[in-house]
Amino acid sequence: MRSFFDYIPGNSFLHRLNPLSRIFLSFMISIACFSSKSHLFLLLMILLNLVLAALAGILNRGMELLKNLSKFSVFIFVLQVLFVRRGEVLLEMPFNIIITEDGISTAIIIVLRLIGATMPLALMLSITQMNDLSNILVVKLKIPYKYAFAFTTALRFIPIFASEMSAIIEAQVSRGVQLDTKNIFKKTRLILPLCLPLLITSMKKIEGSAISAEIRGFYLRTGESCYRKYFINWNDVGVLLFAVILFISAVFSNNIKL
Repeated sequence: MRSFFDYIPGNSFLHRLNPLSRIFLSFMISIACFSSKSHLFLLLMILLNLVLAALAGILNRGMELLKNLSKFSVFIFVLQVLFVRRGEVLLEMPFNIIITEDGISTAIIIVLRLIGATMPLALMLSITQMNDLSNILVVKLKIPYKYAFAFTTALRFIPIFASEMSAIIEAQVSRGVQLDTKNIFKKTRLILPLCLPLLITSMKKIEGSAISAEIRGFYLRTGESCYRKYFINWNDVGVLLFAVILFISAVFSNNIKL
């Protein structure tokens, strides 16, 4: 089972960048999305994410991520439309349910922010090896190794746990459990008991990883233990400047009415 966090090798422009530049660019795109209230700017940020995915040769993953985020966003959109009651009333329904102009506008902004801020982080992790990410956090950002290790290990375990949960669900379906039901409440009631075996296997994996790391001298690792060198070139400088320009554009985009 391929996860959004699985590394995709390549030789694209983004692959050749310093990992710190890729991380900085993704964070600045996310911050720009939260700094802007312009629908047009947020749509452009989503388009920029797809352009970056195409530039890195992972457009299919970008489109799949956009599709999955859009499905989740429908739920967020409906909640915001129903609970934001300020502004001009556009539609009145029974049980004192109203839909307002501000409610729709706010819902659209939140959905676009969710998609625009989530995509760059997932896409950049797709073209950044976990070892490089861990080394950058320790060597360049001076984060203690144990915290960087915990962060990257958590990312590594996400696809593993997702794969195991998928295997558990498939095993239950083969036994006749109707997990493919469209009733969300029934499906939740059937899936919750499956979290226990996943928790047990997860604890075993975590314990095994901890023992393995300790045997390999985990507590002796420092920033000097990294043998790879990460240099900043002119491509990285250009990307850093582009990221800063994006943030500045996000601030000024609040004056755009759309």
